[in-house]
Amino acid sequence: MDCGLARRLSRAARTTTNAVRGVPRLTVVLAEMRDAVKQIERLATFAAQELPEVIYQLEQIRGQLAEIERRVVASRPADNGRVASRDERRSGSPRPS
Repeated sequence: MDCGLARRLSRAARTTTNAVRGVPRLTVVLAEMRDAVKQIERLATFAAQELPEVIYQLEQIRGQLAEIERRVVASRPADNGRVASRDERRSGSPRPS
């Protein structure tokens, strides 16, 4: 048997041995990934169920804030009889002339 063939067989044997040694760790990593995917699925399901409620609550808050804004604007006296623009009412400060 020539030396080149012996080196190739030796290299192949080392590669195979290293691969076999890595199988248990690979199994652990795959199990951890499977557990992570299950957790992500649970979180996605929770988010999908709760999202409509969050949107509803945000719409309610927006309505309440709009009502507060209307009351604040209505209770402010006009500047020298001038009617405030919509932008001024939103920002609370007059626009420069």
